Amino acid sequence: MLRVDHGVVSGTFSLDGQTFDVDNNIWVVGDDEECVVIDAPHDADAILAVVGGRRLVAIVCTHAHDDHVRVAPALRDRTGAPILLHPAEWPLWELTHGSGVWWNIDLADGARIEVGGSVLEVLHTPGHAPGAVCLYSAELGAVFTGDTLFNGGPGATGRSYSDGDLIVDSIRKRLFALPPSTVVHTGHGDDTTIEAEAARL
Repeated sequence: MLRVDHGVVSGTFSLDGQTFDVDNNIWVVGDDEECVVIDAPHDADAILAVVGGRRLVAIVCTHAHDDHVRVAPALRDRTGAPILLHPAEWPLWELTHGSGVWWNIDLADGARIEVGGSVLEVLHTPGHAPGAVCLYSAELGAVFTGDTLFNGGPGATGRSYSDGDLIVDSIRKRLFALPPSTVVHTGHGDDTTIEAEAARL
């Protein structure tokens, strides 16, 4: 039976010459045998504690800001799981990992990630970052939005490679098309719903 496991880990986010302390959500989706990790923030041990003894089939990155991908290569080394990322995220990925470390599989809009007998659908939602994606599970009635949509509104767009008009367009066209009752699991902070965010955007 498909389920969501959750943890929180603390670290830093750096971009445009500034560094901030941040708490990131760890989201793990799967069944008792296998799972995927959504983003790889700060601490591989903390992520693996949420994974438990299950087989990790993929490390799916919603975007490539350093607080979401910093330990992705280490997690891959320890588990053998491939890293999935939208190719438009290359400039941000390179800021963290340089040009000698790559992800394994390009994400694309409409791609389907199979785990635990179910599917996560990839929704390309640029704005916070050019290759930002969200992951929708119809079975769970949930969407994992990274930093695209939070409890309280859109993600930040005041930094390099971001676009405020584009993120609002992505949210309206892609996320608000989901059922209103869909639970929004965010990259930072508390859950919300599509209905709640549609009412206040």
